[in-house]
Amino acid sequence: MTTIDVPCYSDGNFISPMITNVAHGFFGRRGGVSNGLYTSLNCGLGTQDNADAVVENRKRVADVLGAAPDHLISMKQVHSATCVYVEKPWTVDTRPDADGFVTDVPGLALGVLTADCGPVLFYGEKSSGAPVIGAAHAGWGGALKGVLESTVREMARQGAGLDGIHASIGPCIGPASYEVKMDFIGNFLNQDPENERFFKAGRGEDSYYFDLPGYITWRLAMAGVRHVSIGGQDTYAADHDWFSYRRSTHRKETDYGRQISAIMIRN
Repeated sequence: MTTIDVPCYSDGNFISPMITNVAHGFFGRRGGVSNGLYTSLNCGLGTQDNADAVVENRKRVADVLGAAPDHLISMKQVHSATCVYVEKPWTVDTRPDADGFVTDVPGLALGVLTADCGPVLFYGEKSSGAPVIGAAHAGWGGALKGVLESTVREMARQGAGLDGIHASIGPCIGPASYEVKMDFIGNFLNQDPENERFFKAGRGEDSYYFDLPGYITWRLAMAGVRHVSIGGQDTYAADHDWFSYRRSTHRKETDYGRQISAIMIRN
């Protein structure tokens, strides 16, 4: 049998090595079968990539996690605050419009698709010690609207103790690459003037740098999550490792791939 090498960044600070019943990882763009703009582990269902290639790429990720291919699920992400509870796998056609999901069902792999936005994986425990997991797609819009808080609340509804929830922020666009204009900043200042601290002066007039992972960390802290780790990988800066919407836009490319970040309770 041929062994397929699918690189997976797994945050060692996220889950203690003593915990063996949860698999998780942040998968980059290497180790798949896609070509061209999508080289090579494009897991984006909504891209213009060859559909069979995307299916094979997602199967490879599922294999790494130990999941059945049809049990690696993802949402129709719409930059919202909506989080849903999952108890069984859905199909591509029945996936909900949401940006966060939570489960306590073993064998269900929750996958978040990103290409600069912040993927956040969550782990918590019920009073019995049984795991509750979650995943959120935290672009600036979803984070501003409250998707992180929605995910934490849903985990609590499923029995996870707030003090024991861990969150890991995966590869996303870094503060040295996320240049924005004042009209963008207004979205944050209108919500809370203290959000100004997540912006620094940019290279030109009316140009600023936005710290997305820093903002996500702060929103998680405000939601009561005490254990937060940040991977620190900048998707824009690492061309061969990660897909990036902004990089593709600057290059005037016709489309871009999506990497997947996933977590699953082992059977």
